Amino acid sequence: MERKEKAQSTAWHVVLWVVQIALAALFLQAGYMKTFVPIAELSQVIPLAGDLPLLTRFIGVVELLDGLGLILPALLRVLPALTALAAWGIATIMVLALFYHLVRAEYAAIGTNVVLGLLAVLVAWGRTAKAPITRRVSEPVRT
Repeated sequence: MERKEKAQSTAWHVVLWVVQIALAALFLQAGYMKTFVPIAELSQVIPLAGDLPLLTRFIGVVELLDGLGLILPALLRVLPALTALAAWGIATIMVLALFYHLVRAEYAAIGTNVVLGLLAVLVAWGRTAKAPITRRVSEPVRT
């Protein structure tokens, strides 16, 4: 029985890492674009950038931080609970984006928001309840 539980735990870790890496890659790319691409150029792709450039930059920085937060705390095993918080941050961004697209009648974008939001909730739940990453225990400093 113990072997089966270990196999399931390993499977969950693998699935969660794949989803974390995919979400992180997407949000790092989107965050980079919203943070560093000139507003005039960005507004051709994202209309919000031309209307609210500071909000667009803020969203970009948050997406960059979320992308890093999905990977680094878990990888380094330093404050790994931050990975779940980053995933909840992405889920929150996706809910807000969903409402934004609803208001603008951009219904084609809503499916993407739902899928990414659900993947983020999966990571948040998985790293909290199903397959948490344990914090690295440092050895005492010897003098």
